[in-house]
Amino acid sequence: MEELELAIKELKELLPGLKILENEPLSEHCSFKIGGPARAIAMPSDVFSLSRICSVMKEHKIFPMALGNGTNFLFPDEGLSDMFFISTEKLQKIFLNEDGTIYAESGVSLSRLSGFAQQNGLKGLEFASGIPGTVGGGIWMNAGAYGGEMKDAVQSVVYYFYPDQGLYEQLGKDCQFGYRTSFFQNNPAIILSAVFALDKDEPEAIASRMREINEKRRAKQPLDLPSAGSAFKRPEGHYAAALIEECGLKGYRNGNAQVSDKHAGFVVNLGGATSKDVYDLMMHVRNEVYAQKQVELHPEIIILPPDYKLTDTSPAAPKNVTFTNGDYEKIASGTGTSAAKEEN
Repeated sequence: MEELELAIKELKELLPGLKILENEPLSEHCSFKIGGPARAIAMPSDVFSLSRICSVMKEHKIFPMALGNGTNFLFPDEGLSDMFFISTEKLQKIFLNEDGTIYAESGVSLSRLSGFAQQNGLKGLEFASGIPGTVGGGIWMNAGAYGGEMKDAVQSVVYYFYPDQGLYEQLGKDCQFGYRTSFFQNNPAIILSAVFALDKDEPEAIASRMREINEKRRAKQPLDLPSAGSAFKRPEGHYAAALIEECGLKGYRNGNAQVSDKHAGFVVNLGGATSKDVYDLMMHVRNEVYAQKQVELHPEIIILPPDYKLTDTSPAAPKNVTFTNGDYEKIASGTGTSAAKEEN
């Protein structure tokens, strides 16, 4: 904690124009609208400032966590007083390259990215038009919907690599994209920007497909209530929502958290839900589905802090990957997956 305070003080002196939100409620920075205060959230306006922030944090043996729109997080009610976040909110550059590819910084929303592609007659990102995340978050988890995934469109990614404080570009084919996973989940890196390679099509045809997808989304998903999107990953050979509904859990409520009665794959905040409400509900759902179907559900939501674990009596616990300050020595050495904290 002392090192964190020293780092914040140093940042204020080094970058006097940097916006730092101190003791900021995380509920204001996530789609679930749940979470107590983070010690600090820095909001750099460019890559240079972000690099300087990371350099200072490294000197103090603190690993910062990148934060986009917070659409896939469950933050604790008591907050994270020992965590330092870097918001990508101000990294908003997007433009069309001469070769027809799109450059977008990590803070650009996926809806803006897909809209930009449509306006320029480029298809392949229609699926992302209604996903509430950002370019950085979308790449980090290989976001997808309605048959499309980020891996299908990403040509390359530029990222800040924490161990040597260098900037690197990685081709999309080398990003180890898989179902809701990527290279970036297992390595101490912060995504800065990406280039997207798409095929040409008529703008109106693209817009028509976007409208169709978003009409389906509005009809099936509880978009009127706070949530973090799909609560669980799709188990192999099954659909999480179908399993949950078959187990009689659609509409199940714990406190002010509820399995959506519109789409059983979503957990929603009915108003004033706590992180414990959501956590206990997800635990109950996992236990019931395993008891009735012998199928494990792994959370798609990133649950913080990492030692707040989803566990049950099934053979294996789910794993989400998060870096923590307690893992600093491994992170600083750049030892790949061993530098990651696995959430069970």
